[in-house]
Amino acid sequence: MIRTLVVDDDFRVAGIHAARVARVDGFECVGQVYSGAAAREAIARLNPDLLLLDVHLPDEDGISMLRSLQAAGTDVDCIVITAAQDLATVKSAMTSGAVYYMVKPFSFDRLRTQLEAYRNWRQELDSASTADQATIDSLYNARSAGVRPAAPAPRLQPTMQKALDAVRAAGGPVSAAEIAGQLGVSRPTAQRYLSVLEQKGLLVLDLTYGGTGRPLNSYTAS
Repeated sequence: MIRTLVVDDDFRVAGIHAARVARVDGFECVGQVYSGAAAREAIARLNPDLLLLDVHLPDEDGISMLRSLQAAGTDVDCIVITAAQDLATVKSAMTSGAVYYMVKPFSFDRLRTQLEAYRNWRQELDSASTADQATIDSLYNARSAGVRPAAPAPRLQPTMQKALDAVRAAGGPVSAAEIAGQLGVSRPTAQRYLSVLEQKGLLVLDLTYGGTGRPLNSYTAS
């Protein structure tokens, strides 16, 4: 199993990533932490194989932390997972040793594809017996095998886009009733929009149980 540590300043997002990692064959999430200091302690204690690392941490820049880990000879790989899309940050991540860079938000399928590529790369690296040019080329290609440039996101119906924007702006779990109130539509209509967005991988569905024992649907941005 590939031992994976999730590092993100938002505990809700960290929980989503941790749950998704656990769904991919060959991976286990050994912990989730929310700061650079906690990440360093967890790396020393848990000895993970892979970090899913956010850039913006409350006490330390994630890329700087990755660079210092590499300089110290810490044996851990890293996939950077962040909303930062500026080329300077991407370049810094690549030159600091990140094996891949993923921009939030992304679907579970997109994360699974990249984790599977990473898993296959590790397997190929472990089984290689020579370091000739063909083997080296294969190893470099394997890290992103199966990953293709993302197709342009389909345009959403205007009210559905407003529903997605409202969930993202909430910063935490919201219900269909809350979204209905914001959009001025009925709760069933809001629920329909949210269900479609969840099916598209743009939202994550959380089930909680109220005092009656009935499940309550709430949604967060993926």
